[in-house]
Amino acid sequence: MSDDDRLLLSAQRGDRAAFETIIKRHQGAVYGYLRSRLLEPADAEDLCQEVFLRCYTAQARFDSPVMVRPWLIGIARNLLRERVRRLKRRREVAWTELCLELELLMPPAEDQHDSAVEHLPACLDSLGPTAREALDLHYRACLRLSAIGDKLHRTEGAVKLLMFRARQALRHCLDGKLKNGVVS
Repeated sequence: MSDDDRLLLSAQRGDRAAFETIIKRHQGAVYGYLRSRLLEPADAEDLCQEVFLRCYTAQARFDSPVMVRPWLIGIARNLLRERVRRLKRRREVAWTELCLELELLMPPAEDQHDSAVEHLPACLDSLGPTAREALDLHYRACLRLSAIGDKLHRTEGAVKLLMFRARQALRHCLDGKLKNGVVS
C-alpha cells in the first residue's frame, strides 16, 4: 500500500492532517485536469473542491489499492459528466463533451491530458470545413444528426459517418502530436 493510499484511508477515518496532505499533493493535477476542460476558471475551482469533498465525505469509495491521483481524476471525470447532463444547453459543455468523447477514443497518459487539450484547437483547424461545421453544429448548437444533415444537405447516415471520421481524424492528430512531442 502506497503512502497516498494510507493517507486516504486515514483521511476517510477523520484524520484532517492526512486529508490536507492529499489535497496539497493532488489539487494542482485535479484542478489542471478540470481547467483544461472548462471555459471558466471558477467552474474548475468549484468542481475541484467537489472532488475533494466527495473524497472526504466518502461519497466516493476507495475500495481497491489503486493510485490516488488517477482515482481523483476519475472522480473529476464523473463530475464533468454530471455537469454535462445538468447544463446541456450551455455553450462550454460542447468543449467538455468533446474532450470526454476523445478520451474514450484515446485515453492519454495521466501526464498528457493537458497537452492533448492544448493541441485540440490546432487539430480541429486541420479538419475540412464540412467536418468542422458538423462538429460545431453537434457540440455547440446541440443539433441532432438529422438537423445537421438538413443544414449540410446530407443524409443522417452521411452526417453520422462524417462525425465518426472527424473524431477519428482528431484522435489521429492528437495521437501524432503527443507521440512526437509537438508543441503548438
